[in-house]
Amino acid sequence: MSSAPARSRREYGAATLAMAAGAALLLAAAGRLWVTGELDVPGPVAPSPIHLTGADLTGTPTGVGWAGLAAIAGLYAARGWVRRVIGLLTAAGGALVLTSVWSATRSGALADAVAAHAAAAGGTAQVATEPELGALGPAMAAAGAVALLLSGLLATVRSPAWPGMGTRYDRDAAPRQHQAETPSDLWRSLDAGDDPTLDAPGRTDGRAQGADGSAPEGGTATAPLARRPAEPKENS
Repeated sequence: MSSAPARSRREYGAATLAMAAGAALLLAAAGRLWVTGELDVPGPVAPSPIHLTGADLTGTPTGVGWAGLAAIAGLYAARGWVRRVIGLLTAAGGALVLTSVWSATRSGALADAVAAHAAAAGGTAQVATEPELGALGPAMAAAGAVALLLSGLLATVRSPAWPGMGTRYDRDAAPRQHQAETPSDLWRSLDAGDDPTLDAPGRTDGRAQGADGSAPEGGTATAPLARRPAEPKENS
């Protein structure tokens, strides 16, 4: 049976890989061809073809894709409830992409997008045939959205237990009882963010001594300074 830290590392790795794959799919899908159609141009000329990419139909996959990549770095750097917020926002982004892809690929929305593109190009061209929707681009966007949705939900529930950047360099509030005794112990303490010289044997604070030079209980006393006798003044 695997230990809890090992299981947390596997969950963290799976979630970050799913986020990276989902974000990459969204960015790739936004640049692919989604819609093809034809425009009627005035005059005795053949209809003009028109091609629209996913970014021409909706900008949501591109924005959520970049946000998904940023979420990976955020999960690594953040801790606690901040990770839950990042996971929740990632899941919400995946759901938003699914909604936008469904809305942008409806037949009426496709015709409106082609007409708007023709009007932006200038002239009096009109849509000649019903636009044709490709399957690969929307499928890639939907797959990427689902990956972000599931990985975001997993991060929302489980991310506080995952390893991160900050845990290694945090120092405990209470000093450790075991002090570095060998060079290897010293390097391990430094690597963990501890000061191995704190509370070291023989180390005292002069301000903790009493007025008579005595040391507090468990400390080392400092010898008081000897007073020199006053020298008599010579009469001139």
